[in-house]
Amino acid sequence: MSSSSFDPQSLFDLSGRVALVTGAGRGLGRAMTTSLAAAGADIAVIYRSTIDDVRADVEGMGRRFVSIQIDLAEASQPQLAAAVEEAAAKLGRLDIVVNNAGLIRRTPAIDFSEEDWRTVLNVNLDAPFWISQAAARIMQAQPEERGTRGKIIQVASLLSHQGGILVPAYTAAKHAVAGVTKALSNEWAQHAIHVNAIAPGYMITDNTEALWRDPVRHQAILERIPAGRWGDPADLAGITLFLASPASNYVHGAIIPVDGGWLGR
Repeated sequence: MSSSSFDPQSLFDLSGRVALVTGAGRGLGRAMTTSLAAAGADIAVIYRSTIDDVRADVEGMGRRFVSIQIDLAEASQPQLAAAVEEAAAKLGRLDIVVNNAGLIRRTPAIDFSEEDWRTVLNVNLDAPFWISQAAARIMQAQPEERGTRGKIIQVASLLSHQGGILVPAYTAAKHAVAGVTKALSNEWAQHAIHVNAIAPGYMITDNTEALWRDPVRHQAILERIPAGRWGDPADLAGITLFLASPASNYVHGAIIPVDGGWLGR
């Protein structure tokens, strides 16, 4: 491509695209969803309890919006596949998936219950895999446009790289998400389906409330972050748009930290 024909704005244009996001109702998911809609994408969401605010965000931008209510902690593979197929049918296609929904249970490993273990892995690992599988089947059947048939974005974590404290199930799931991201990429890159992951650092969200409300833990974490602040959900908007857009068409199997420099410390 010559410099005269290069249009950086078009690299991030999602007009006519359809994105499916899990856990879109608040926090990281809401920020990622609105960034996709702002770039032109119509939105489908899989949610558990509330979605009114993000619906208002998306429809206020003039985008179409479809919501499918499912509890990922209890959903089966057929239910998740049906939800993905419903989203694609209602909006006419499926171009982007963001597996954002996450759940943490904080308990010492020696006391961790089987119920909590299974629930955390169901939400953080099993559901993203089954949703990705169903999405890839749809994407593979679509024509390649602008260098891609589809973009699948997993949400990993700093605990895809580290062990953490009091979160053995979450750490296990997020390590697995990083591995699955690479495994799916190895199989699906040849079909122009891009599978990558974002690894957020310490963000001010409901999932981290126990940490940022504890003045000792909050300060200890803050002192380790080179950027000098905790992250905000809005800090994920740009990387989400990058991975969802043609700008990332030669990016496959990456686990990209957005952590204020934590992992480099």
